[in-house]
Amino acid sequence: MTQKALVLDQQAIRRALTRVAHEIIERNKGVHECVLVGIKTRGIFLAERLAKRIEEIEGEKLAVGELDITLYRDDLTTKTESQEPEVKGTDIPVNISEKKVILVDDVLYTGRTVRAALDAIMDLGRPSQIQLAVLVDRGHRELPIRADYVGKNIPTSSSEKIVVELLESDDSDQVTIYEK
Repeated sequence: MTQKALVLDQQAIRRALTRVAHEIIERNKGVHECVLVGIKTRGIFLAERLAKRIEEIEGEKLAVGELDITLYRDDLTTKTESQEPEVKGTDIPVNISEKKVILVDDVLYTGRTVRAALDAIMDLGRPSQIQLAVLVDRGHRELPIRADYVGKNIPTSSSEKIVVELLESDDSDQVTIYEK
């Protein structure tokens, strides 16, 4: 793979997350009864950053949870025929029933990860509402899923790959497009 373009640098990611934080507050008329749930792995880091921004803006601390969708994936049998799936565990510190759950992920592509996350959330309780926040929406949906909050829309071809790097896991903050 060769790098085609750097689409978001550290400052652009910070600005996008600040905008998304404001949109979450505005749409929900505050953040009372809201819970941020990051989809493993990078979604968790983004959820934590959003919680920090929202606390700076609103002065209210949000619960942040981690969601592992490994066992809910529809491609589990094809991806893991030669090895057992690695389950990393789900940790949501509050009861999500009757709460507004805001799922957070790095890239929205086909919608299959989000579908798996919805199944996992519903097994944990019955939220009053589920919203979706993503850093990047690259298009190419295979399921009827749409993000409520998008840091940046990046139209791509199917021969391209979006790579999100975050300080917490990759030692840099950037989003790049690679040509396969």
